[in-house]
Amino acid sequence: MSIKKVYLIRHGQTDYNLQSIVQGSGVNSSLNETGWNQAKLFYQKYKDIPFDKVYTSTLQRSIQSVQGFLDLGLPHEQHAGLNEIHWGTREGSRMTPEEDKYYYDILQTWRNGNCDVCIEGGESPELVAARQKPVIDLILSRPEEETILICMHGRAMRVFLCNLLHYPLRCMDQFEHLNLCLYQLDYTGSMFTVKKYCDVSHLVEEAPDSVL
Repeated sequence: MSIKKVYLIRHGQTDYNLQSIVQGSGVNSSLNETGWNQAKLFYQKYKDIPFDKVYTSTLQRSIQSVQGFLDLGLPHEQHAGLNEIHWGTREGSRMTPEEDKYYYDILQTWRNGNCDVCIEGGESPELVAARQKPVIDLILSRPEEETILICMHGRAMRVFLCNLLHYPLRCMDQFEHLNLCLYQLDYTGSMFTVKKYCDVSHLVEEAPDSVL
């Protein structure tokens, strides 16, 4: 059986990211100038990979981050199952430990293994994992798509990686993320292996060749 190659990225930077404001699935923010540049740099690095399909969430920051590939005419599917976690009443709020102790306490609750606990007005990691599973099953049911690009969101990506690698959800914070970072995974038909972990080497712009 051929190996399915999965390129999993987080969306590029938004002004909300820059200001430490929680976005979640209810805030449909756009990339800022830095985010668009990150998307351009990722495209330049990976534009020659023969992707069979591009998968994104339904949120525009996810779609904008792969716009270069969509402009090539690659098949594209949006799935709400890939949307960011719903942060409930915290969406649109700036988060620091001083300003919202509850937010940080709920993260610790999840790290302690209580991943069925929903944040106030929002979702739990278990609910996110459950809505992701049909999308994962769909992707794995398509052997003809040997190389795919998936763009999603920070917390949702952590849950997604737990789903793929069969980690307990309490371990999701082991999967670091940065704007437009890449996780590259291979699927052999029975298990996933990680080839690149939170890689951002593509975001380093190469200096132009000197002219003598």
